[in-house]
Amino acid sequence: MAEKQRILIVDDDENIAELISLYLMKECYETKIVNDGEMALRVFPDFKPNLILLDLMLPGIDGYQVCRELRMTSQVPIIMLSAKGEIFDKVLGLELGADDYIIKPFDSKELVARVKAVLRRYQAVPSPATTEPKQQGEYVEYPDLIVNLTNYSVTYCGHSVEMPPKELELLYFLASSPNQVFTREQLLDHIWGYEYIGDTRTVDVHIKRLREKIKDHANWALTTVWGIGYKFEVKK
Repeated sequence: MAEKQRILIVDDDENIAELISLYLMKECYETKIVNDGEMALRVFPDFKPNLILLDLMLPGIDGYQVCRELRMTSQVPIIMLSAKGEIFDKVLGLELGADDYIIKPFDSKELVARVKAVLRRYQAVPSPATTEPKQQGEYVEYPDLIVNLTNYSVTYCGHSVEMPPKELELLYFLASSPNQVFTREQLLDHIWGYEYIGDTRTVDVHIKRLREKIKDHANWALTTVWGIGYKFEVKK
């Protein structure tokens, strides 16, 4: 029997946390509930969740800070939960490294669907123990840049660069089609899939993160095409 996937639920509203736990246990997930940020950080190493549902408004350390601290050492999928539906709050959560953002109140079916979608994306990443590549030759190489989709690695200027799966997939997709312009909608469809419930700002946030890690080169650059989208520009 396959081991159940573990989900850490971080919410100071015990009733909501229990309801979420019930929804997920019906889908055969193992859950653990904690009610504040400090406890979440304490139990994380031992529980080893496959995904975290993280409320933003927590006593003590808030959800933003929890996310920030987790991202220093882990790329575990994080879905933020919040009653705050402003674009600023959503963008801030994504910039800190969250994979999705759900506004309260939410429908139980939507919550479960998003959990499954995020987990599916992360399951596509080979584990370090994987010896068989999913496909030979899934890499692109430019001067000072190698993006390898076979083992989900990026080498920039001779150094390995850590990045979450969606960032790497976005970089690989753009770099695989040099000088081709893609709209934000096209990138959402190709990288996140039609099941993704989000907006095009998600693409902007991921491009911003990529630019912080991969600086423009004399031979190539991640370029904004104003009013349209983005391209991986290869200079003549």
